[in-house]
Amino acid sequence: MAALRVATGAGNWFSALALGVTLLKCLLIPTYHSTDFEVHRNWLAITHSLPISQWYYEATSEWTLDYPPFFAWFEYALSHVAKYFDQEMLNVHNLNYSSSRTLLFQRFSVIFTDALFVYAVYECCKCIEGKKAGKELTEKPKFILSVLLLWNFGLLIVDHIHFQYNGFLSGLMLLSIARLFQKRHMEGAFLFAVLLHFKHIYLYVAPAYGIYLLRSYCFTANKPDGSIRWNSFSFVRLISLGLIVFLVSALSLGPFLALNQLPQVFSRLFPFKRGLCHAYWAPNFWALYSALDKVLSVIGLDDKRFGSAVPAHSPSLGDSLGHSHLHSDRHLGPRGFLRCLILCALSSFMFGWHVHEKAILLAVLPMSLLSVGKAGDASIFLILTTTGHYSLFPLLFTAPELPIKILLMLLFTIYSISSLKTLFRKEKPLFNWMETFYLLGLGPLEVFCEFVFPFTSWKLKYPFIPLLLTSVYCAVGITYAWFRLYVSVLSDPPVGKTKKQ
Repeated sequence: MAALRVATGAGNWFSALALGVTLLKCLLIPTYHSTDFEVHRNWLAITHSLPISQWYYEATSEWTLDYPPFFAWFEYALSHVAKYFDQEMLNVHNLNYSSSRTLLFQRFSVIFTDALFVYAVYECCKCIEGKKAGKELTEKPKFILSVLLLWNFGLLIVDHIHFQYNGFLSGLMLLSIARLFQKRHMEGAFLFAVLLHFKHIYLYVAPAYGIYLLRSYCFTANKPDGSIRWNSFSFVRLISLGLIVFLVSALSLGPFLALNQLPQVFSRLFPFKRGLCHAYWAPNFWALYSALDKVLSVIGLDDKRFGSAVPAHSPSLGDSLGHSHLHSDRHLGPRGFLRCLILCALSSFMFGWHVHEKAILLAVLPMSLLSVGKAGDASIFLILTTTGHYSLFPLLFTAPELPIKILLMLLFTIYSISSLKTLFRKEKPLFNWMETFYLLGLGPLEVFCEFVFPFTSWKLKYPFIPLLLTSVYCAVGITYAWFRLYVSVLSDPPVGKTKKQ
């Protein structure tokens, strides 16, 4: 506490939070890492050793390059630093290569690029209103938001144990959101266009960006009731937005268009031959669907009676998100945009094709911004985050990481609930009895999966049971949070009918 007072007195509490989490990331360097570690090492080798014409054809390793061109160039830039650590990691034929220097380089590359995420969080904190701020620093919305983002449990274990670059990419998204809050629309559009060419999963939230920019930037005036003044449409602004998208796309895809390789690039980016569900079912609608289908088949009610077990196609991006996008035009302010962005991300997680469990972070991180504004949003955030974070536990299946993930999860969850309860202490409780009972149920589930099931006779015959239970149980909570968020989007009044956005 003394250190916190010193930091507060100097006006450097944000720096103290950022430095603290950076030190924690350094402590996680020796921990387990997944096959994604080899994936990114192989991409370093591909982009460093081969000409651009071979990047999206190289298939020596099963971990082929399947991210957009900007991320390939990002790996290319990193490779020119990596060669000073260990040249052997840049050999395409050194499959599953690992050394202490390779480990240090790749771990520190994630930590270093997280600087963009830290800056984005700082900018987002500027967009938070302080009307609920208490006297104590720890009760201020900006402080709470900083902790919820910088110390996010999901990012810590996915990036700094499992191994990925989500912090850097999430930083781009949060920075683009902050720019839209600050009415710097062109910057926000540019940052999001760049982000799309780093990782195409962000296409899920592109409709929210497109409609918001069209509604709030291309239309320059509103009627007194907040509705569109149709004659205020600016073709110049529309063309300027289109030009940003075109130039960024040309810079990214242009070289491959010149090489006549766009079909090959797109075949890598969108591998539709993969199944509807990932090996470990993401906790979404399809997990519930698949579990129900399995139960029906076991009791003899198979698909011949109730229809095909696997649908011909999953709902498309437009099908699953259409209502939220059509509804978003009446939410003229940036908070309405943010709400619809989160709904886009969560709807795509719920109904998308071959969704990975890590994609829940696409909704959890921006939801943090809403959580410090309204009690209802805080409640949805806590249910979504607690359930979504627990669903990531199977990513870390090695014994040494068990106490780490449990301790970090407990610390983050306890802080999230206690800080938001304090912030909204004058309002109704954040959870009802049913929600409390459900969240407490995660404890017995963890005890069974980690400490009971391994010692049962089922372990050899049904090794998938812990994954199945985790996926289905978490799917219930995430579906509930999605439903509550959807209702809030439909029921919230437009900006023109509220006192202040």
